[in-house]
Amino acid sequence: MRFPLRLNYDLTRYIISNKMQKNEKYPLVLMLEPTHLCNLACSGCGRIREYADTIQQMLSLEECLRSVDECPAPVVTITGGEPFLYAHIYELIPAVLERGKHIQLCTNGLLLEKALENITPHPNFTLNVHMDGLEETHDRLLERKGTFKIAIEGIRKAKAKGFRVCTNTTIFKDTDLVEIEMLFSLLTEIGVDGILVAPGFDYEAVGEDLFLQRREIEKKFAEVYRMSKRFRFWSTPMYLRFLKGEKQLQCTPWGNPTRNPLGWKAPCYLITDAHYPTYKEMMEKTDWNKYGVGRDERCAQCMMHCGFEPTVVNEIGKSWKDILEMAIWNFS
Repeated sequence: MRFPLRLNYDLTRYIISNKMQKNEKYPLVLMLEPTHLCNLACSGCGRIREYADTIQQMLSLEECLRSVDECPAPVVTITGGEPFLYAHIYELIPAVLERGKHIQLCTNGLLLEKALENITPHPNFTLNVHMDGLEETHDRLLERKGTFKIAIEGIRKAKAKGFRVCTNTTIFKDTDLVEIEMLFSLLTEIGVDGILVAPGFDYEAVGEDLFLQRREIEKKFAEVYRMSKRFRFWSTPMYLRFLKGEKQLQCTPWGNPTRNPLGWKAPCYLITDAHYPTYKEMMEKTDWNKYGVGRDERCAQCMMHCGFEPTVVNEIGKSWKDILEMAIWNFS
């Protein structure tokens, strides 16, 4: 993946090691949700609705670090909720980095400027700020005025302090792709290091008419793929070609395991059928063959990166065309 060289090296070494040991199921990214508390109530967010009854619960610092130690994934995404609301966030970040892990911290950006006073740049640390459009659209989707300006200012200040910053944009049914191209131009102008993009997932808990069906996703992402030639996308070209209907992939639900205050979430980041007390139990007790397109109706419209980017990793070596495309993308 077109990430910093150290992460590329660590991911490659980790993947080769698993291949040599003939491990069929191994995680790439631990999705760590120490809290589901958030300072927003976005229409498209499933977390604050699914976990409404337990939203005040938090993992202890010790539970977070035990989870990092349990799961061998080289990358830890600290998410939520809003992770800067987690009581021990400024202890968690350095403790995870000391373990040699790479961190992507996902934030809506509202607390970013204040947080910069308490964190320092690190080669293995990336801030991931969610940006869903230009000012009017972003503020409407996040249901609060001023969120766009605050996030953009936070990004500017993070870059000025030397942090690596990427952004994450969700494409919804009514997303204006001309506006998205303007957003990507702005983000590039202010120095964002990478752009992640994915279609929204239709959470059962949300019930909003925001989400794309598979054919709509393919149509919109044909245009997004064109944009990937202009901007520094961190979404892989194979994944983008899958999104525009050129490539067929089956998801890898164990690729991004999720740990939250209720336990290890199964089968995936998006669907909840059970929570397990340990990573080992989650992996061993989940019937992975039940899930995926054509197996579970909840998977029918899903094309999310958390399920399909891990598949890309396993698919690369099967085609010289894919290997060449990834190499060109990685070093361009």
